[in-house]
Amino acid sequence: MKQGDPDRSRIMRAVKGKDTSPERFVRSILHRAGYRFRLHATDLPGKPDIIFRRRKKAIFVHGCFWHGHNCKRGARIPKSNTQYWKKKIGSNIDRDVRSLGALKALGWSVAIVWECELKEPNSVMRRMSMFLDGELCLPTQSLSNQAKADCEDILPPSR
Repeated sequence: MKQGDPDRSRIMRAVKGKDTSPERFVRSILHRAGYRFRLHATDLPGKPDIIFRRRKKAIFVHGCFWHGHNCKRGARIPKSNTQYWKKKIGSNIDRDVRSLGALKALGWSVAIVWECELKEPNSVMRRMSMFLDGELCLPTQSLSNQAKADCEDILPPSR
């Protein structure tokens, strides 16, 4: 087995899969607005970050890099080990598409909040309120055309 860079290994071990800063920020915004929710529903496809069971609404808070968003940070591929990262991010996107489709098939509405969107918290709160109160269906960016066609009622607007 190839021995990796100890600093890189330490950094990668620190990457969390849940309760990330962006996720905690979105939860804080929602809670201050009076919304009450559950976290990380392991019984649902993709384990959504935030769920509203009675409303059958789920929110994923995606890091732009990890989920291949089309923003500046998400479009960046590391210079070292490029093939690994392309494959890793591609498989994350494929998993996201499968999870969205499975949730939709179960009758759930899904929204994705991208890390880069958190620079404008008021905008995020408006979109989440509209989504949760049934006034808006939100898209996910960086999906294939077929996935967008399959999930068009759950996707956020393209940039």
